[in-house]
Amino acid sequence: MTAAAAARAPHDAIDRRLIAATQDGLPLCREPYRAVAARVGIPAAEVIARLERMLAEGAVRRIGAVPNHYRLGYRANGMSVWDVDDEAINALGPRVGALPFVSHCYRRPRHPPLWPYNLFAMVHGKTRTEVVDKVARIAKLLGAAAHGHDILYSTRILKKTGLRIAAPEGDPPCSD
Repeated sequence: MTAAAAARAPHDAIDRRLIAATQDGLPLCREPYRAVAARVGIPAAEVIARLERMLAEGAVRRIGAVPNHYRLGYRANGMSVWDVDDEAINALGPRVGALPFVSHCYRRPRHPPLWPYNLFAMVHGKTRTEVVDKVARIAKLLGAAAHGHDILYSTRILKKTGLRIAAPEGDPPCSD
């Protein structure tokens, strides 16, 4: 079997148990990978190796902390939307996404005449004035390549979750 075919091979029962054990997040403890390892029944080093492999394959997109920005006092949250020259967006988009106050940034198709925007950048702030100031910094970075923008403020918190996979038959439910 080639390396490419092995990378596309189905995941085994241990991978599925590992995904089920981590899909709601890592345990909040001093050694989270050791806790997951005990839950799944494999050594902690194997948990890390399998997660690294699944990250490299794209089966797992990311492992990271997801803070609750509302609890941290960031209640003025605005999706800034931009009409950026198509010729410049590939160079400018990553620069906007790298700004420390942008939590996520992505390109989307325009839908004229109602929706001229093709670049989206989420900005969090404690006040709307803070968000407006940060959006002004994005405008300065985009310069003449930006032909317009708006800020769409969050009005409520939506529960954000990705795909959830049930634990394989016979596996005990996870406990925290």
